[in-house]
Amino acid sequence: MSEVHFEVFRQTRRGGGWALVEVMAQRDEAVKYAKTLVQDGAAAVRVTKETHKPETGDYLSLTIFEHGATEIKKKNAKLDEGASSTPCFKVDDLYSYHARATIGRILAEWLARYKLTPTEFIHTATALEKFEATGTVFQHAIQKVAVAQASESESSVAQIVKSLNELCTTAMRRVYKDERRGLFQTLEVGQFGPLAQSLATNPEGRYVLNGALVKYLAPAASWDAKLRSLLLLMTELPADGPGRALLLNAVDVLVSEILTGAAALADLLGQNPDLGHALMNLTELFLGDEVHVGEGGGQGINELARFFAKDELPEARQSIATRIITELKGMKRLCPSSLDEEFRMLRQLGNKLVRGQGKYLSHEDLIAAFQERSKRLVTHEPLLQFMQSAKTSDEKLERLLVVEENIIGAENKRTLSTFMIPIITSSSFETELYAGSPTRQRLRRVAELQERVLRAGFQEVQKNQIAAALDKVALRIDERSRFLTSIESRVANPNERMDVIFKLCTAGVFTQGALMTKARQQLMGCLAKPNFLLSYIAQLEQGRSGGVTQDEALTELASQLETIGITQSDAMRALAA
Repeated sequence: MSEVHFEVFRQTRRGGGWALVEVMAQRDEAVKYAKTLVQDGAAAVRVTKETHKPETGDYLSLTIFEHGATEIKKKNAKLDEGASSTPCFKVDDLYSYHARATIGRILAEWLARYKLTPTEFIHTATALEKFEATGTVFQHAIQKVAVAQASESESSVAQIVKSLNELCTTAMRRVYKDERRGLFQTLEVGQFGPLAQSLATNPEGRYVLNGALVKYLAPAASWDAKLRSLLLLMTELPADGPGRALLLNAVDVLVSEILTGAAALADLLGQNPDLGHALMNLTELFLGDEVHVGEGGGQGINELARFFAKDELPEARQSIATRIITELKGMKRLCPSSLDEEFRMLRQLGNKLVRGQGKYLSHEDLIAAFQERSKRLVTHEPLLQFMQSAKTSDEKLERLLVVEENIIGAENKRTLSTFMIPIITSSSFETELYAGSPTRQRLRRVAELQERVLRAGFQEVQKNQIAAALDKVALRIDERSRFLTSIESRVANPNERMDVIFKLCTAGVFTQGALMTKARQQLMGCLAKPNFLLSYIAQLEQGRSGGVTQDEALTELASQLETIGITQSDAMRALAA
């Protein structure tokens, strides 16, 4: 996938949710496709330009086209001026998990620039002063939250902006005051355990401990240094009790926030050739295996992996599991240079992640992620790219069957089948199929492709459609070459002719369906010839020292014919004719 792509979304009913329909590389094609969706009855469409930023691993989204009722006006209602217009009602709410997650998402670039986690940011006076001094960044962040909240409430954007400004100003003033009065202590390794014990019953214990941890991390100049400093504190956890839980959770949350940031993860893992290798590293970390850190990475990741192997630091481990699922569902290709490599990487990731199913990574989430990733691979762009190396139509079909073996999801396989049928029914399929080769070889090729289709994971409807289309191709090849008909003229002896047709059937030369039925009928015609059974018995006796009874010959013949789908009763009727 290129660094820039265009996503087409559709709304099936006014006010309904947006569904991703297609991903395209060209702007004009995406807008044109969106307009066709409107003509087909979509309530609204939207096209967004997604620009990948390699330095952070994130995407910058910009809406370039909208059509239809994309917005719904709110009902006019008298606002309660006294009611709070944001989910955060007091200063302490800004320190909650959801508030920190929002801060990390909205200020991702700013935090990455200064190598700060959300917890460090909201406990550090110097960082808050820098942020407040930016003015534009501060107000833009407030406005982004306000707009999001206004879409889900009766409050106006202006009212929410005012409430958020007051709340943030109060929170910053609190940190400035606590810093001046020395509430946040400057501690070294070995002193955090006793502090956690003393703060365990303090209502503000978590706030004070985080302030001390942030000061402890301040000298760390890199994400790796911060991670290793935090993991060092795991050696001084109190044996048990609330003090241990307080310090453990504080360290766990900080590590989790480091791992949640795309820029921090990129620094910790080092350089990776593509997303697939980066995901493989994350999977190794999640499973507690040795991580193959790339150039520029640190040793902190492998130290963390050892804690994960012992199932410690659950918040941090959950953040890695979430990141893996998010990236699998994402738009970026695992191995952009080769779809073959993409499939190989998907299989390796799947085999490893199956080992990690449990409380952090559910089977359902894993299946959904791989289905979403498969959905990205059954669109025009990757499939056309994958088929480029195929010289003939049958090779294109074979390439698509490789895709089928590497994707999951009934709907994805149904979509893939829609690419196969036109290839098989095209005039070039039959003409290009082993052009100039003997008929037997051409028929064998079609039968091989059909056999792969019948073994594939398509739903029965699609499987039967593709198999029937291939059978029609094989039947036309036989009719034009008079392959089966010529056997009768070339081999006059019924016993020898039956033997030739039987061997062709067992060798997989004929497709299942009309062509195989035609071959069986011709073979049964040999059975109906006069004196066939006597000749068959004589043939058996030539290779044996003793005689062969008629019952023994019939049993052996019926057994042979059953292997190619001719029942014993049909064989007996043909012999009696």
